[in-house]
Amino acid sequence: MLSHRAIWDGIDALARRHGHSVSALAKLAGLDATAFNVSKRVSKDGRERWPSTESISKVLEATGEGFDSFLAGSGAFIQLGGNGPARTVPLLGLAQAGRGGFFDSAGFPAGQGWDEVALPAAEQSGIYALEVHGDSMEPLYREGDRIVVSPTEQVRRGDRVVVRTRDGEVMAKILARQTGRQIELHSLNPAYEPRIFELTEIEWIARIIWASQ
Repeated sequence: MLSHRAIWDGIDALARRHGHSVSALAKLAGLDATAFNVSKRVSKDGRERWPSTESISKVLEATGEGFDSFLAGSGAFIQLGGNGPARTVPLLGLAQAGRGGFFDSAGFPAGQGWDEVALPAAEQSGIYALEVHGDSMEPLYREGDRIVVSPTEQVRRGDRVVVRTRDGEVMAKILARQTGRQIELHSLNPAYEPRIFELTEIEWIARIIWASQ
């Protein structure tokens, strides 16, 4: 079952991929400019407000995207525990991931010490899960959330990614900018400054395709 946070997360990511604010995305789809405002997502008494299926349909039509890319491409949350088909993928704590021996040079799982987590009908090969530690990506990813990573997915500006440096630091960030020499990584939590690395400092970058609560 999809969470309230997943749907709004998908809308935010859709806007970023197409270079729009959420207000501009709403206007592009023929909706009121305030339809996706953050202030409208939770009522004053704390009740969650959901976008209508008609609104989602209109923004997907306006951007030419399908519902699958809206979910998978955004890193939207999938709440596990349904009755559908499932497969397991390797699971490792994000803090452990900085130690040697858990990945090959391309960012695929290797070595011992991995656990397993079940995903609903995950078809891609090579994907794995990391358990979040720290608060740099709050409120999107919180301590204990599990992010599902694909080393084979092409990464683009605005994507949520896991990056490992050659010094062994592993972090979940947003890819804000990439040139032929550098990458710039942002956190969602404003308490954390952007990080800029030379590409020669990066061992691998993998795209976050799902996350679970």
